[in-house]
Amino acid sequence: MLEKLFQLTENKTSVRKEVIAGVTTFLTMAYIIFVNPSLLAAAGMDQGAVFVATCLAAAIGCFIMGLYANYPVALAPGMGLNAFFAFTVVGQMGYTWQVALGAVFFSGICFFLLSAFKIREWIINSIPLSLRGGIGAGIGLFLGFLGLQNAGIVVANPATMVALGDMTSWGPMMAGLGFIIIASLYHRGIPGSVMIGILFVSLLSIAVGEVQLNGIVSMPPSLAPTFLQLDILGALDIGMVSIVFSLMFVDMFDTSGTLIAVAQKGNMLDKDGNLPRIGRALMADSTATVAGSLLGTSTTTSYIESGAGIAVGGRTGLTAVVVGLLFVVALFFSPLVSVIPAYATAPALIFVAVLMTHSLTTIDWDDITDVTPVGIAALSMPLTYSVSTGIAFGIMSWTAIKLLSGRGKEITPAMVVLTVLFAIKFVIL
Repeated sequence: MLEKLFQLTENKTSVRKEVIAGVTTFLTMAYIIFVNPSLLAAAGMDQGAVFVATCLAAAIGCFIMGLYANYPVALAPGMGLNAFFAFTVVGQMGYTWQVALGAVFFSGICFFLLSAFKIREWIINSIPLSLRGGIGAGIGLFLGFLGLQNAGIVVANPATMVALGDMTSWGPMMAGLGFIIIASLYHRGIPGSVMIGILFVSLLSIAVGEVQLNGIVSMPPSLAPTFLQLDILGALDIGMVSIVFSLMFVDMFDTSGTLIAVAQKGNMLDKDGNLPRIGRALMADSTATVAGSLLGTSTTTSYIESGAGIAVGGRTGLTAVVVGLLFVVALFFSPLVSVIPAYATAPALIFVAVLMTHSLTTIDWDDITDVTPVGIAALSMPLTYSVSTGIAFGIMSWTAIKLLSGRGKEITPAMVVLTVLFAIKFVIL
């Protein structure tokens, strides 16, 4: 049955290799189980319900990717997108989390339609590669800023907006220790380095009495507080258009980039450099996003950490199915998740931020007309506390600078349309 489903022999793999790959991938991305509930709780959502929704959305996404697209790519609620959901849409713009879930729902539907009608390629090819890199780096900087805040390393200051916190207090010290552990283990190639760092800081805090642990294993919390609580009608508000677009835009590029990157690592591209069945993979991603919005979590997307499983031999969807099964098992460890302090997950945010800044390598640093819009996009995300604002500033400045520099031929029709739409948003809405 497994041979028929996943073509193991054709892909030169085995059940043993696929299981090992699935466990490896899960360990590298399991930190989302701790981080996502913590971030979305800041939006007023029930942390226990979000924990269940996170595990179920990840499992559903992995099962669809594995069984329908037959790729060793795992999915879960995306980093950056969850911060955008909690701190921009709900925290800064004032929408309820129910309306925000409605926006996630519509972004998933739009992504599905774009994939089904093959419009995705046109949109992706219309956005300059360097600007995409700047957007990715900006999301990383946003995550890093959140991590520093959660750790207590950066605090509010009425004169300078931000200032250094008390570095001698427990939270900042443990966050620094956690980050060093994560970076060191990652360098040594140890699977699950991020999760190990989170658990080490949490267990140390429990040992010294900073955190109280009431069990490790139990039945999963109730999903009722978030299940089918999305406000679809509220998400139809005209002001939500840019939010839906931003969610879809980031997910689209994140997913496409992840799929191509892991496919190259696993030698899964065809002779023309294309990824077979990419349409199925994208539909798996968009379907998981819709399912996640119904369950009660932010956008579900493909994880670059899937490359860890591919590096140890994962080549088929069986790897993704194993990851999905492990997310189901994780449902029964809610007591442990509920006591993870914010300063323990903060190092994960900062470390992911460091990794995401790698996308700046796609930029031509000798071309000021490229560097300037990219810098604006990357800097404005953490400083305005908004991913969508960073995307808008980056696109508008790109179009304006290229036009005034006499390089209008580099501006695609899609960039013109997006620039006009974003300008209208800032002027009217």
